[in-house]
Amino acid sequence: MWQIAISPPKTHGFLALCLFWMTIFSLPVAAAEKASVDLPILFDTRERIARPDLSGVLRLRFLTTVDFPPFNFIDQTGKLSGFHVDLAREICRELAMMDKCQIQAVVFSDIEAALADGNGEAVVAGIAVTEALRKRFAFSRPFMRLPARFAVPRQTALAGVADLAGKPVGVLAGTAHEAMMAAFFPTLKSEPFADRTTLFAALGTGKVAAVFGDGMQLAFWTNGTQAAGCCRLFGGPYFSEHFLGEGLTVMLRKQDRAIAEAVDHALLALSRNGRLQEIYLRYFPVDLYGGL
Repeated sequence: MWQIAISPPKTHGFLALCLFWMTIFSLPVAAAEKASVDLPILFDTRERIARPDLSGVLRLRFLTTVDFPPFNFIDQTGKLSGFHVDLAREICRELAMMDKCQIQAVVFSDIEAALADGNGEAVVAGIAVTEALRKRFAFSRPFMRLPARFAVPRQTALAGVADLAGKPVGVLAGTAHEAMMAAFFPTLKSEPFADRTTLFAALGTGKVAAVFGDGMQLAFWTNGTQAAGCCRLFGGPYFSEHFLGEGLTVMLRKQDRAIAEAVDHALLALSRNGRLQEIYLRYFPVDLYGGL
């Protein structure tokens, strides 16, 4: 039986959730009804990952949080929902372990200790893979990478990114995206902004010719009411493990090697049978990877 347990959420989780749902409900109908998206292929089409014997695994508990929408959040009915929750459910179904699966929401700061202490077997919470964490934990293959994108005024005619050379391009100061833009597009004129609100306002008023940043945030903003149809995504998507990390993964204990292999087996199957794409479409009514 699939079980979900929820620990009391922090206030900032509810604030993030409110902002997320405001964005979702303000999306134009055409975006919300988008029927397909081409997710980047993260597995070799010829690859085979055997499913290990999990008969000795008594239960498979996934740990997550409630404040990372649309990946994990408390929905309007008070239930734990999100991309990660549905993904964990599909992993369990693929492994024929639905009767042994559980998912528990805990405070983000407690997740590493909870996993290390054996209070869960896997974590799906958007934790960035670092060298320090790799010394303590194992990680699945990435199941999604969040790209960097440009956004430009809707009526701007551009043949390519090179057309932005010499024009001010807004970016959040001190971020990985600022460093990535400097490395990938050295001819562009970077104009740093201290916060996202002023950055987006500068694009909407024409103070900058474009902005460069997180593709998920730009996709939701350009399709939301705050942008008022002013702007569109342009160029890319751009990926960089050096600047943006390996992508979204499942974190596990190093000693649970069989479970780690089983998760990779399930992720490979979900990416091939289309169920990973189906989950994406439930929670991302806008396309992070297209929309040029």
